[in-house]
Amino acid sequence: MTTTQGYAPEQDLPYNVFSKACPSRGTLEHVTGRWGALTLGALHGGSFRFNELRRRVDGVSEKMLSQTLQALERDGLVHREAQPTNPPRVDYELTPLGREVTERLMSLIHFLEGRMDDVLAAREHYDETRGGR
Repeated sequence: MTTTQGYAPEQDLPYNVFSKACPSRGTLEHVTGRWGALTLGALHGGSFRFNELRRRVDGVSEKMLSQTLQALERDGLVHREAQPTNPPRVDYELTPLGREVTERLMSLIHFLEGRMDDVLAAREHYDETRGGR
């Protein structure tokens, strides 16, 4: 395995996200992209129908949520269950792998929420010293 400067793997894994051709890059993008992270975070609270989930992920379009859910389902992070009712009922929930990923993601989310005062102060300082926004 190729070791990337600044990154020392704990064990020799067959995948390296720093490698251009590694398939883990796509999954990392699905998990850490804006809608993927927010969708996983919303599903951390349990099973939801599509429109319930859309309301929880404020600002996401129907199309984007649908694409995000499909990508997360393909990666094995989200389970989609369609009920044969009239009208059809579709529920989404995290898989065991999705729960494991989301636990780590929620730690980051909670950390960032708790440190936003520091982030906002840093932004203000940057903008003042560099003539930013």
